Amino acid sequence: MGSGASTEPLSDSAPVGATAGRWRFAATICVGSFLLFLVQPMVAKMALPRVGGAPSLWNSAMLVYQALLLGGYTYAHFVTRLRPVAQARVHLALFALAALTLPISLMAGDIPADVNPIFWVPWLLIASIGPLFFVVAAQAPLMQRWFTLTGGGDPYPLYAASNLGSFSGLIAYPLLVEPFMPLAQQSWLWTCGYILLFALMAWCAWMLQRGVPVVEASHAAEPLQAGQVARWIILAAIPSGLMLSTSLHLTTDIVAMPLLWVIPLGLYLLSFSVAFATGRALANAITAVAPLVLIIGGCAALAGVRGFPLTMAVAALLTLFVVAVALHTRMYDTRPAPAQLTGFYLAMSVGGVLGGVFCAIIAPLLFDWTYEHPLLLVAAALCIGRKPLFGWAERLWAGSRRYVLTAALLVIGLLVSMAGEGVILPSLKSEGLRAAAFVFLCAVAVVAIGNRLLLAGMLAYLMLCLGGWNKLALSAQDGALTRSYFGVYQVRNRGSDVRVLVHGTTLHGMQNRTPGLEAMPTSYYAPRSGVGLAMRAAPRLYGPDARIGVVGLGTGTLGCYRQPGQSWRFYEIDPVMIRLARDSGAFTFLARCQPRPDIALGDARIMLSQEKGPPLDILAVDAFSSDSVPMHLLTREAFATYAKRLNPEGLLLVHISNRYLDLEPVIAAAAKEGGWDARMRFYQPAIKDARYHYSASNWIAMSRSRATLARLTATTGEDLWQDPTGRPGFRAWTDDYGSILPIIKSLR
Repeated sequence: MGSGASTEPLSDSAPVGATAGRWRFAATICVGSFLLFLVQPMVAKMALPRVGGAPSLWNSAMLVYQALLLGGYTYAHFVTRLRPVAQARVHLALFALAALTLPISLMAGDIPADVNPIFWVPWLLIASIGPLFFVVAAQAPLMQRWFTLTGGGDPYPLYAASNLGSFSGLIAYPLLVEPFMPLAQQSWLWTCGYILLFALMAWCAWMLQRGVPVVEASHAAEPLQAGQVARWIILAAIPSGLMLSTSLHLTTDIVAMPLLWVIPLGLYLLSFSVAFATGRALANAITAVAPLVLIIGGCAALAGVRGFPLTMAVAALLTLFVVAVALHTRMYDTRPAPAQLTGFYLAMSVGGVLGGVFCAIIAPLLFDWTYEHPLLLVAAALCIGRKPLFGWAERLWAGSRRYVLTAALLVIGLLVSMAGEGVILPSLKSEGLRAAAFVFLCAVAVVAIGNRLLLAGMLAYLMLCLGGWNKLALSAQDGALTRSYFGVYQVRNRGSDVRVLVHGTTLHGMQNRTPGLEAMPTSYYAPRSGVGLAMRAAPRLYGPDARIGVVGLGTGTLGCYRQPGQSWRFYEIDPVMIRLARDSGAFTFLARCQPRPDIALGDARIMLSQEKGPPLDILAVDAFSSDSVPMHLLTREAFATYAKRLNPEGLLLVHISNRYLDLEPVIAAAAKEGGWDARMRFYQPAIKDARYHYSASNWIAMSRSRATLARLTATTGEDLWQDPTGRPGFRAWTDDYGSILPIIKSLR
């Protein structure tokens, strides 16, 4: 047995009552996995108002979940060394002890000012849900082991139930739980689910204690070989990392849709259900076509076809699913006997953690673009096993000549890829040469199926030929690409007269390079936009020494509305954005208009709530133009913080321009509930102003003082403003309740 597939019979035949037992254990596993994927977004949402910064919070949360999952699998691996009855008693006792921390809530205490949140946030999450997550995470491998001990037959297909439960929990939270329940009710719902899981687990444990003969292997199991364990870890790490890299790749280079992260994670979970299913036809069919799909997915990954985002997104998601099924199928096909089941899942969990750490922590530190995505595709090509498509190709890769031929084709392929992109022989660069290189590399890649090293090399050369060389050239340019935990920023020129900053697929600012226009506000901040009108009216509304705050620095464009005597402060969560706007020289708004800007680094809501000193006259909140909307800045409690920080006649400006979300009803509901008067300015630039590079924008001006809004509209033009439109029945967001699902434009 050892490193290969099990030598212990794993047939579906089982003693009388095994079918009922299978459903009992499957239900227990499914409920536990459902609870795990329900608690993840719920706890992250609980923590958001306290720690701020959704992207960094989600990274920390994912690492905590993976670490706790690994801990649970490790515990399950070692507890199975006890006698079956002792296993049941220990596990049920731990479940009862963990229940003392119910209902789910965060531990008390705010983040200390002198503590790095990278370390404090994981501690907060572990201290809050660690015991519960740990014992629930252990139930999937432990229940499968118990199922085997009670004579149920092959336990591995039960892992399909585990991932169906995970997928159900993943989908249920944004669709059924978050839109209809505040967090307090969500916590009690989870508590009820935990009680149900405890009852189901006790029912399963009863089978170990009621005197049913325990089924053990007919012979002593050989220890797992280190090489096989390492292969399982690698086969698990690649799909885990690819799931995260696909999510980032989609939002960075294709389409920045809200909730898009749900789809890759859901497909990743479903891949286990296919790969571990009792029926092998679907898994084997998908594995057979995996190399071809991988070639197609590699082409789409760097093709840069901006006109077909849906096609590119489907290709990326299809590639993720097929590759995950193929690699997980290889794991299933080499699974050990049930006696070593927990060791198998422990190796799988280690691989999942390593894939997550690589994409969430290591890659952002090493790379300035999402290079981990093509690297993981190449790694997948090295691991996917498949016979050659053609008989003659099988003979081609047989014998010692394969090594010489492989080396020659790898060298030729590299030269062809470089020539196609103009890296060598730039004078011959043309679309025709690039197309010829593409066809050659595709043909060799198809023939290389069955030769893993050559297939991986051709896949890499294809991606380089289709845009990879260009990405590497951008990385070599100082300041062209910059990456942080909040995304990938690209600085590029549009012609000779404008420079832009793009965050993923979202424009975050642009600056005219025409002499005399460098300090003129552009894009969403045009002089006749809502924020432009308000900033120019500030001296008339609040005198020459107005105090102004801006949430969201961008390229520093708004800084050029500053007038002598005014006091400005910017609030920015990403230090990379500060460097780009203030220090890099790529944009000169701050250098020209505010050479010594006052910039507060951190989550704006937290910093505003902690600030002392004179109140602000104007606060502009500009943090909602991308897909990752910081919901905690739009809740009832957030608007209460803004009101507290503004003077009684102060003006709040909220930028709601967004390609995918209709934020107007959110602001209208918040205004109604919080006692704000509100007017909206939708600005559409005139054709004659094209050379100034203005953009359409939508700003809402709010104040607790009706007189302030009256002066603003009277000063800037009453006909330019209109009342924001609410939506009947729409509930204002709070820290305890809120969902972006009802405001996604494509679903209305």
